[in-house]
Amino acid sequence: MSNAEIPEGLKELLQGFTVEVLRHRPPNLAEFAVQHFTRVLENQKNEQQDGTPSTTSAGKEGTFENVSDKSGENDEEEEEKETPRFTRNKPRRVAVCAEAYDPDDDADDNSEPQVVHPKTDEQRQRLQEACKDILLFKTLEKEQFSEVLDAMFEVLVKPQEHIIDQGDDGDNFYVIDRGVYDILVEKDGAGVCVGKYNNKGSFGELALMYNTPRAATIVATEEGALWGLDRATFHRLIVKNNAKKRRMYEAFIECVPLLKCLELSERMKIVDVLGARAFSDGERIIAQGEKADCFYIVESGEVKIMIKTKTKAGQQDNMEVEVARCSRGQYFGELALVTNKPRAASVYAVGNTKCLVIDIKAFERLLGPCMDIMKRNISQYEHQLVALFGSSDDLKH
Repeated sequence: MSNAEIPEGLKELLQGFTVEVLRHRPPNLAEFAVQHFTRVLENQKNEQQDGTPSTTSAGKEGTFENVSDKSGENDEEEEEKETPRFTRNKPRRVAVCAEAYDPDDDADDNSEPQVVHPKTDEQRQRLQEACKDILLFKTLEKEQFSEVLDAMFEVLVKPQEHIIDQGDDGDNFYVIDRGVYDILVEKDGAGVCVGKYNNKGSFGELALMYNTPRAATIVATEEGALWGLDRATFHRLIVKNNAKKRRMYEAFIECVPLLKCLELSERMKIVDVLGARAFSDGERIIAQGEKADCFYIVESGEVKIMIKTKTKAGQQDNMEVEVARCSRGQYFGELALVTNKPRAASVYAVGNTKCLVIDIKAFERLLGPCMDIMKRNISQYEHQLVALFGSSDDLKH
């Protein structure tokens, strides 16, 4: 048996069936399998009679068909026929890919032509401004980032327009140019708003990274504009780059004490959203009193945490006192994110220092299981302040 060859097409056939099972969750697996493979066989027969190639995006037999851009006429007709949103039996858009993307397959770099959507100077400037703080783009080489900008296309949206729907397959990644967008999650058959994007941010990457259905619905609450990046380009540039980053950081992340309470798959998702920033000796990383937007883990070097002292009259002066230091594997910046308050201290690099950065959205989404540990550490900070100043007011105000 060890010398038996795997029949050609078996891998793709089983992958297609597995994805369909995960999408539909059939109560009777055997009956579903009969129906699924019957459709596959009928498609193959039709293709042989018509002389037409398979319509799967991978060019291999399967049950999935490509979908056109959302602005196409077919999609408009499909949207009109859909049942009301958030009903459990709402038909899902057909899958756009029959098999998971392999980021280690170098051939993929040449399998898709480079996509370029022409833009005016004004559009290019708006696009660059919208993308400058997107963490997914921060680890790209200059040429890769330029190629991403070339491939992105503008999407104008109207009030109450659904950009993506929970349960659908991922087709595009979106960066917000302008507008407000509600994040809705289906609970007990109804859409519950769990957050919103206000004129900045990005969404839609998880379904493309992990080949899973959309986890939430995004609805525009006013007229706005987005920049979209198609699935193929996202895979070729972003996912492949993330695979390289994952190989680079996975061993380090395994050694971060805070993250030991997470499952391996959860830690790997954190690697996917990491950005890296380098700081020179004495450079300020965080300023006391500023609004918090990210969380830091020290990869190399050291940082010192400084808090401004107060006069006898209770007024803050410009003197700073060092209260702690963080070295490799330790983290900082979580206090303001957990308490939803301004930064309680300033942080400076000691020597050349490199930090891994997680933005606030990813922090809230991925580090929930670590929250108890962080809250215990916050209590320790307060004890340190009491020892230094006789009060923890510096943390609370």
